[in-house]
Amino acid sequence: MSVRRRVGVQVTSMVVSVFVAAGCASNVRLSGDGPSSSASGKSSKKGGKGKEGTARKELAGLKEGKPDSMSGYSRDEFGPAWKDVDHNGCDTRNDILSRDLDDVKKRNECVVIAGTLDDPYTGKQITFAKAHATMVQIDHIFPLGLAWRMGADHWTEEKRTELANDRDNLLAVWGRPNEQKSDKGPSEWQPQKSFQCTYAEKFVAVADEYHLTVTQADHDELSDMLDTC
Repeated sequence: MSVRRRVGVQVTSMVVSVFVAAGCASNVRLSGDGPSSSASGKSSKKGGKGKEGTARKELAGLKEGKPDSMSGYSRDEFGPAWKDVDHNGCDTRNDILSRDLDDVKKRNECVVIAGTLDDPYTGKQITFAKAHATMVQIDHIFPLGLAWRMGADHWTEEKRTELANDRDNLLAVWGRPNEQKSDKGPSEWQPQKSFQCTYAEKFVAVADEYHLTVTQADHDELSDMLDTC
């Protein structure tokens, strides 16, 4: 790495740290260096060379294409929100909160009412309370709207419901970056640099599992993200 590039990375890191600490601007800058975060909260680790190699093979096998329109799309096309697909008595949202948050407190066996989140997208620590539930949201790594445009519009509702509740496609994250991400693909939105490897590995794994098409721009960006592994 050149001296100029090292300086640029250090400056970017300082800017992100100050910005996130302030927590008061309308946009959150995510693409620079930040504190290291786990892949899915407290139990996962950042991807290593083995996962990177698998992801590169899967990425090479993904079909590229142009996105269709959003015509006909609605969240309802992917089944009831947070269905109890594993029949453990708890809905998917509470399952993911329980998995990804630390110091979890529950009202009963299922309902998470408090905890702390090390947000993987920004590195910011978020205090979760059910009274302010939107502070922590459950993100679809491969967004449902994007999936609709890249082939899911032709699926059965059963398969779309499976994608919407697939734990490998879900992360508990801070609400602000999740709202900024919305239905954007990797070429339009990226998490903090220290999480880009894991994010790319997860995105590619979901695309491969469900045979979803990706745009050329997203394909190229995913390859760049895997370079950070």
